[in-house]
Amino acid sequence: MKVLAIETATIAGSAAVVDDEQGLIGEVRVDIRVAHAERLMPSIQWLLESSRVSVKDIDAFAVSIGPGSFTGLRIGLSTAKGLSYAAGKPLVPVRTLDAFARTLPYCSHMICPMLDARRNEVYAAFYKWENSQCIKSMPETAINPEELLEMFKGPVVVTGDGAKTYRELILSKLKDKAIFAPLTSMSPSASTVGEIAIEHIKQGITTDPVSLVPYYIRKSEAELNWKR
Repeated sequence: MKVLAIETATIAGSAAVVDDEQGLIGEVRVDIRVAHAERLMPSIQWLLESSRVSVKDIDAFAVSIGPGSFTGLRIGLSTAKGLSYAAGKPLVPVRTLDAFARTLPYCSHMICPMLDARRNEVYAAFYKWENSQCIKSMPETAINPEELLEMFKGPVVVTGDGAKTYRELILSKLKDKAIFAPLTSMSPSASTVGEIAIEHIKQGITTDPVSLVPYYIRKSEAELNWKR
């Protein structure tokens, strides 16, 4: 089973082809300030051509649905929907932070992915590896980083652009309890989106592309301004 996965929740967008037997076939990750609308489809095309995989070979599509960048999530989801419709193949949504935590396999400490949510907040959740499963112990939330740091009782691995943005605050509050993930693991990955999607498909979990929307957690700035 081959899955084409898309991750656009942060500026470091990625696309990957994952197979349930072969594992990761190929992945493209680009962490530069170029709009996903400009680079996503060219990246997918290059990935498929380089991997010698055609869209006809893809059994399902997967997409990271948030939380994260409002614009990035919309672009990723619309692209995944278009591919799913065109190929007539299933679409599987994956929570962004669930996939992000999986980039640190079998970590012995608590994992806290943190995405910069602006307005002095981060999107965050807590995870812990237990019996080869990455278990979510606190659901996704948008929270002030100081409030978040008050919740930590022991060593914690922090990762994501939120951890970069608030690095000094994290160090001042947690001191030696703070463990920063390697720089290469500081952004979400389409490959783990694909891994989770394969697990969902084997459990019979897919979704109707028409009704699928991003998982924003909070309202956009435009919505708040309109309400005001």
